[in-house]
Amino acid sequence: MFVTLDKVADGASYDVIVVGAGAGGMAAAVFAAIAGRTVLLVERTEYVGGTSALSAATTWVPNSQHAKSVPGEDSFEKAKRFLDGAVGNHSSSALREAFLRSAPHAIAALESQSDVHFRAYATHPDYEQQYDGATMRGRALEPVPFDGRQLGDGLNYIRPPHPEFTVFGGMMIDRTDINHLLAVGKSAKSFAHALRILGHYGLDRVAGRRGSRLVMGNALIGRMLLTLQKRGVTIVTKTSVKAFLTDVDGVSGLVLESGDARRTAMAKYGVVLAAGGFGRGPRRAEMLHQPTPEYSPAGPGHTGEMQDLALELGARFGESNADNAFWAPVSVRRRKDGTTAVFPHFVMDRSKPGTVCVNRAGERFTNESSSYHLFGRAMFEANKTSPCIPCYIVTDAEGLKKYGLGMVRLTDRNYAPFIADGYLVQGATVAELAQKLDIPAAALERTVANMNEYARTGVDPQFGRGTTDYHRINGDATHAGKNPTLGPIATAPFYAVRLYPGDIGAATGLVIDEWARVTKADNTPIGRLYACGNEANSIMGGVYPGPGITIGPAIVFGYRAIQNALGLSESADAA
Repeated sequence: MFVTLDKVADGASYDVIVVGAGAGGMAAAVFAAIAGRTVLLVERTEYVGGTSALSAATTWVPNSQHAKSVPGEDSFEKAKRFLDGAVGNHSSSALREAFLRSAPHAIAALESQSDVHFRAYATHPDYEQQYDGATMRGRALEPVPFDGRQLGDGLNYIRPPHPEFTVFGGMMIDRTDINHLLAVGKSAKSFAHALRILGHYGLDRVAGRRGSRLVMGNALIGRMLLTLQKRGVTIVTKTSVKAFLTDVDGVSGLVLESGDARRTAMAKYGVVLAAGGFGRGPRRAEMLHQPTPEYSPAGPGHTGEMQDLALELGARFGESNADNAFWAPVSVRRRKDGTTAVFPHFVMDRSKPGTVCVNRAGERFTNESSSYHLFGRAMFEANKTSPCIPCYIVTDAEGLKKYGLGMVRLTDRNYAPFIADGYLVQGATVAELAQKLDIPAAALERTVANMNEYARTGVDPQFGRGTTDYHRINGDATHAGKNPTLGPIATAPFYAVRLYPGDIGAATGLVIDEWARVTKADNTPIGRLYACGNEANSIMGGVYPGPGITIGPAIVFGYRAIQNALGLSESADAA
């Protein structure tokens, strides 16, 4: 249960200590707890959940039991071919195969022995559809919504979602909820769904608590937390690790600090590092593209401190990745309380008809329907030859009304506040919009004219927008044009929002072996020291081939770490 560090006995011994309470760390703690072991979970911030709590928590796991609930066929061999093609030599094929072997068993263990439950998206394709073995559905799982009231006071320890991802001042909604809310006057089923979730939120407001119907990342973390509470796991927040304790067999414990309290804690079987990597720490400028990104929608806790301590023991960083981080275009806006909202533009606007993204010369620089990771990388690449940070996503009155634009939701009709604070830029004509953005009017007019022609023909000869199933799924299936991602930009007034590259998680981290053991330069493991999640070097090698490729491996290597630490490696590989 949650305790302050001063309540932990100095020298207290646990079977397993986990550092970092995001999805990977909490999963490792869950797997140790359901194995009947004593666990200490250490979190340096005031909340559990990390970046996972702020995310959709899509979990990429090929061949789980949920794959059978949607049409299509998958197999170990098919998933392996896909990763071999998409990732190639950027990561160890042995680690990828270990992930694919254990992934179904890790999910099955959670489903059968914990409160964690998933469901498959009806359609959620791999991003890199050009590679053999790509699928349209079955690999991307989402956590089932969860009633956080079951947690009691524990609910207050979960990192709250970004306010911009809630409605009515704090009600969380997911993709299913959005569809029902938009259809509330057209369907009895949608009306009943809306009534149910609104009623739940109304009770929360009356009780004076935060929204307790948890979805997406909050649902995953809430479900894991409930299991940890039931299993009596000790959780300390606002606690930092100051040093490793070692003996002849490797890491034997940790020195912990919180305020004036300082304690040693011993780990009998192992320490699992899952603190999220370097993204918010001093290594940021060294590891990321230049100019160093100013904005990130990720959580605040991943400072790289645990990696620094591991490096002192001989650990090393991965060196073969295609990129050191994963990316998404983001827009920013100052909130009323003075904080900065950083909003990731994943799929809700860039792929919709009637939009175009341009650099500061008023020209396109990439396929707007590509994955958010590829789009973010493209911004850096384009910026080398023509200023592209920020770039601009442009639409017209019809596009804004129908699809929204970043933090301007499709249900918003009063644009004045967004225009007043400069988040949304409006122009009566394309030329006026260009003038306000300080980009060449003739160039933007030419780009818009080209997009209107592409919308007419359904073909984008510049970048191939709408040519893959992934592109088209993120477009608008109800669009009357020939291409669901292409539509005219012709109805005044015209609008734009500035986009910046934002890192959504580290890809480069500590090198691990197939059992998540942190290894030295000679590939020998550091005894009893494990890593998973963004603390470890990504098995995707800095490539982003599908949705949930951070959380899926984080959970699975948390599973493999515990299997190895507890001496269950042989049974796990044979499963």
